[in-house]
Amino acid sequence: MALSKEVGKSLRTKGRTLAVAESLTGGLVSSTITDEPGASEYFVGGVVAYSNEAKVKFLGVRKATLRSHGAVSHQCALEMAKGVREATGADLGAACTGIAGPTGATATKPVGLVYIAVDDGKHALVEEETFPGDRLDIKKATTDRLLQLILLTLEP
Repeated sequence: MALSKEVGKSLRTKGRTLAVAESLTGGLVSSTITDEPGASEYFVGGVVAYSNEAKVKFLGVRKATLRSHGAVSHQCALEMAKGVREATGADLGAACTGIAGPTGATATKPVGLVYIAVDDGKHALVEEETFPGDRLDIKKATTDRLLQLILLTLEP
């Protein structure tokens, strides 16, 4: 079963809703979720916050977080997930931020470095991953792993 179908089934069964904040995936996570018929039953919406300004304005990411840790960080991913959950009123907020390449890397943040997070208002999970491949490979791998993390959060 496709991950998006599993996420939808789990959300529907549990009567929960989801909102997504995306940076490097540029809407791929939201698109993948809404590929499933009936997604409007559980998917509240998504925010593509590519710039730092958008992360601050639409998701409530703190400027201090961006100054201290950068947009590609554990802290930023957590604030994005919490921010989209609170802004939309969804039960779960999920987020991803990272470097899809081929440019944008630094000595400490290589191409393929991503942070994914899920926040349900009581608990938050965040993971750091480094995915191989080109830009599209990294976006797809990030989308798949975020959907897996959502499923893990929904498990009893």
